[in-house]
Parts: sequence; C-alpha cells; structure tokens
Amino acid sequence: MSWIDDKAHTELARIREAHEKQLYTYFRPFESGGLRTTVAGKSFVNFSSNDYLGLTNHPKVKEAAKKAVDQFACGLSSSRIQATTTAHVELEERLAKYFGFESALMFTTGYQAMVGTVMALADKDTTIILDNLSHACILDGTFLAAGTPTRQPEVRFFNHNSVKSLERVLKTKERKNALVMVEGIYSLDGDMAKIKEIVEVCERYNAVIICDDAHGSGTLGKHGRGILEHFAIEGKVPVVITTFSKTFGGIGGVLLGSSDVVNHVKHTARSFLFSASLPVPIVAAAATILTMLEEEGPALVAELHEKATYMRTRLGELGFDLGMSDTHIMPVMCRDERKALFMHVALFESGVMMVPIVYPGVKLGEERLRVNITRGHTREDMDLALDLLDSYGKAFFVQSGEEIGAMIAE
Repeated sequence: MSWIDDKAHTELARIREAHEKQLYTYFRPFESGGLRTTVAGKSFVNFSSNDYLGLTNHPKVKEAAKKAVDQFACGLSSSRIQATTTAHVELEERLAKYFGFESALMFTTGYQAMVGTVMALADKDTTIILDNLSHACILDGTFLAAGTPTRQPEVRFFNHNSVKSLERVLKTKERKNALVMVEGIYSLDGDMAKIKEIVEVCERYNAVIICDDAHGSGTLGKHGRGILEHFAIEGKVPVVITTFSKTFGGIGGVLLGSSDVVNHVKHTARSFLFSASLPVPIVAAAATILTMLEEEGPALVAELHEKATYMRTRLGELGFDLGMSDTHIMPVMCRDERKALFMHVALFESGVMMVPIVYPGVKLGEERLRVNITRGHTREDMDLALDLLDSYGKAFFVQSGEEIGAMIAE
C-alpha cells in the first residue's frame, strides 16, 4: 500500500459513513434514460435532469443519431484538427446564426469549452473577475490560466450578482484588461445573472464579459436563445458559452463569438486541440433539436415556463424556501445535511428522484434538494412530487413560515 492509498482511504471516511447509514445517494446506475428512468428495476420520475425541453428522447432525435452512426460510426478516433466532418461545420454555422453571433465552435464537453476559452484569452495583461458562485468549469479554467508559466493573469472575485462589488473590483484591478465571468442561470441556485446591469458597468470600464449560458439556452427568451434574448441585450456580450448536455439532449460545448475570437480559440485552446472530436451521432441529435427550436421554439419555451410557474407557486404555498431562484431550477432548501439526505431517501423510495446537494457542493447550512422542472414533466408528475414533498417536509421540519407554525400548533 502506498501513501496515495492511505490518503484515499482517509479522505473517503465520510463516504464510507454514508454507505453504512444507507444515505449514499450518488452514482446509482440508470437502466433507462429520460425523465422517467429506471433504477434496480423500479421506475422513477426524475426531477434532477437538465433535459429542460424534454426532447432528448424524441423519436426524431434518436432517429437522427442512428442514421449518423450508420454514416460515421460512434466516434472519429481523432481530434478536430483531422476529424472535422461536414456535420460539425454545418451545425456550427447554424448555431452561430441562431444565437446571433458571427461564429461558433463545438467542443467535446461544455466543461472543455469554458476551460479552453479562458486559457486561450487570458494572459499576464488580464484580470479575470469571477462571481463567487461560479461553476467549477469557470473556476478550473481560471486557475489553469493562472498557473500557466509567463501568462499568469490576476484573479479576483466579486460578491454573487452584486454590480457594486463588481465595480469595486474593476476600479482596483492591477492589469490592463478585464475578463468578467458570469452565468446566465446559476445552476445550483436557479437565479439569473443581473446581466443588464453587469453589461452597463463593464462597458464603463472596457471589460469583456464571458457568459456561461448553459442553463439559459433553450429556456430563456421567447425563442429560447438564452439570457441575452430574455433581456433584449443581443450584441452586448461578446462571448457566450453553452452546452449540448441540457436542452440539446447530449453532450458537448459551444463557444459563440466574433470570427476572430472563435478562430483564435480554435487554434490555441488545448482542451479543443488535444481532445477527441465530438461524435457525429451527438452532432446529429443536437442539429435535430436546433431545428425544433427554429420551427417551434416559442411554444416549447412557453410550455416550460407555464409548468415552472405552477411548480413554483405550489412550492411557495406549501412553505418551502426556494432560495434565490427565479427560473425553472428550484432548489428546495433544507439547510441541513441530514434533512437533505433523509428527504432524498424518502422521496426516492416513493418513486421520485431529487438529488441532494450538500457540502462541499454548497456551503454548510445551504444544503438542498435539486428540483429542475422541465417541459417533459406532466401535471401528474409535479403533483406527485408536491404531495410527497409536503408530507416529508413536515416530517423532517423542512418547510418554513406559516406552514411550520401550523404544523407545530397541531
């Protein structure tokens, strides 16, 4: 046994304890995919999926992927440098047009798109300024850039969604250029960036914004073009990064920007140049979903919002704390690890999957259940979840306000 085995064993103490108490809730093997999945032979309604428009299992999407397998197989066995297909190029052109940018570049994952873009654009003349609730891909791209010899940028943080805090950092930055990193929708809290105000302050200080709109693409804006369409600020954010792993039903990342910026990243981003090309069946599936958005986007987005409004209203009436959420992502705040884990287990045993998010995924005291509403959920799905949440919320003292007061009075 080496020191790494000793280290791993010590670090896994918390995981072993969770297993022993039958509270380990992660890495359960799915036997089928979708919003109604199967685990160990039992069917579940999945409220932790990011399939926001419910199109991943659409027959047209699956048929397009099957045809692509016949033409290109499951993979291309090399990186995009020598494994670019007409399907890649055509979809990149369509994505750029749909989202209103000059150019687009597809990466194998959204994580790689962010990491590669940050590393390609930031250098010793740059201050990278991050929201303090930034996603791991933003953090990792920043820290990798900061650790690159001769290119190390300055790294600063601002308070979550605080324009005043951002402006203080912009005033005191030590480097010539500023790269401000935000998300369209923050995935664990479900709140939108104050993007209009952020754009205004960045314009005053000549700062460039990179927006990770992974959870806003397909869900925000009349046509599903994301947070820029939602707030009518198209053309105000020079770089947007999105993903295929939510609305577009597969995996992959997309960089959107000017032709020169995208071409620069294309020729310098290590996570693009040294990673295998996105499989064409995934490209074909995403292209099919893009066609659906082009043809019926407003109707699809409106249905998602209608269902999200229903769920939000009912959760509020039942006394649940949804934190900062103002979107279809609604964390049910438990603010205690045991409550979050017990709630998950109880719901899971009743046929509803809501993954618990605990430390270090969130700060201590901010533990929650992840509840994502999608267009694919039915009213019956939501009512089942609401009834169970109400029952177990009372049992584990998760609800707040008048609901808890009434419970105690009983």
